[in-house]
Amino acid sequence: MEITTWAQEYFQKTLSVNTIHRAIRRCRLKLYRSKKKPVLFGKLGCHVIQTKEDKDNPSCYQCSVQKPASLMVWGCMSACGMGSLHIWKGTINAERYIQVLEQHILPSRRRLFQGRPCIFQHDNARPHTASITTSWLRRRRIRVLIWPACSPDLSPIENIWQIIKRKMRQRRPKTVEQLEACIRQEWDNIPIPKLEQLVSSVPRRLQTVIKRRGDATQW
Repeated sequence: MEITTWAQEYFQKTLSVNTIHRAIRRCRLKLYRSKKKPVLFGKLGCHVIQTKEDKDNPSCYQCSVQKPASLMVWGCMSACGMGSLHIWKGTINAERYIQVLEQHILPSRRRLFQGRPCIFQHDNARPHTASITTSWLRRRRIRVLIWPACSPDLSPIENIWQIIKRKMRQRRPKTVEQLEACIRQEWDNIPIPKLEQLVSSVPRRLQTVIKRRGDATQW
């Protein structure tokens, strides 16, 4: 558990990382970052609070992998069900993003909404906001929700990614092929009630971030 998450749950209030660090220093504790585990998926580094006497204790550290294998994953979801999932190696640019949308967003929209109106939400990553992307979305008559910068806590699919990352840490895939298979299995296992809960939370998320004037929220 991240130190900020633990502190917020323990004290029942939102605390910034700087506030937590100052409190740790006042108590004469020192904050370290543990080594990453030799796993294929995800960043498993976590913050550890320890006394100065323990800083050289071998049991406080773990082995690390400098450049673990990774995959790029794109997916879409709605309250009606999970949409398509696209997995590939490498990076993403606007041209590649449009290809992904062509292959997945249009079929997913037809399958999940069956002609009913819907709104598409994605963040402000450069491939998403590129002029060729916005032009493609207009030509396909896809309504896009206006999105504030740096607001991952407003996006329901971020919760889905956290669920899948947690499952990957539990399952520990050993190869890239196993990793992809595990991601697809967990993607298909997300239950409809969870999707309904996440999508229905969007109005509350928006109201909360407005009330807090852009500050962090519990999501």
